Amino acid sequence: MRRESANGIVFYQFEGLDGAGLTHAVLTRLGGVSQGPFATLNLGHTVGDDLNAVQENHRRVFALFGVDRGQVVSPYQVHSAHIRFVGREHGGTVQNGTDGLLTTSPGLMLLFRFADCVPLLLWDPVHRAVGLAHAGWRGVAGGVVRAAVEAFVRHIGSRPEDLWAGIGPAIGPCCYQVGPEVVASVAQAFSLRPDLVHHRADGLYLDLPGVVRAELEAQGVRQIETSGICTACRTDEWFSHRAEGGRTGRFGVLVMLDR
Repeated sequence: MRRESANGIVFYQFEGLDGAGLTHAVLTRLGGVSQGPFATLNLGHTVGDDLNAVQENHRRVFALFGVDRGQVVSPYQVHSAHIRFVGREHGGTVQNGTDGLLTTSPGLMLLFRFADCVPLLLWDPVHRAVGLAHAGWRGVAGGVVRAAVEAFVRHIGSRPEDLWAGIGPAIGPCCYQVGPEVVASVAQAFSLRPDLVHHRADGLYLDLPGVVRAELEAQGVRQIETSGICTACRTDEWFSHRAEGGRTGRFGVLVMLDR
């Protein structure tokens, strides 16, 4: 990924999407007005931050990328495998109970929020369709990665081998200690490779981005770019629910088909 900065906001972009005709960004926590554990570019409305600060943070992001609130659709994320197809008529809305959105509508921005879970961006250059998904361990165990690929096939007519996938910053296997029940839940969803679970003296560590990549590959997706950034290691630039004891903000990931 490539690090960028504009108007005081620091964000990253997938190099594999250069020239694709998309506006996209993996925002960091830098460039906003929030204070304390939410410093500074928190985009989460429900984490205990001052809502006026959250609104100002959104205003700054929208201004940077040249959109207004009526062009943006977000999910209310619930760690599910629910994926929805959205169009211009959904601009300005929050889609309840969903963890993935996809669209073919230029000028409609998809905006998700994260703090350790895996951001998954999917792009079909053949049909010019784009999507985002939120993949925590519960969502992965529930099949959210498979559901996202299947939604492209069902709604767009995509072929998995044509899809490009970007796996954004998330908690890595260096920091993601889990209980055996988490490993068992993920393993029940699909065949979990042994190299994705690290056995250490203090317990089990799950490679959640690696699991997402493996599931993409199992679904036939071959073009995959992984950030390699652990949010828990890099709280200087990212919010991390695990590393910051559950009291922290949410960074944004956005994508939009250019007009």
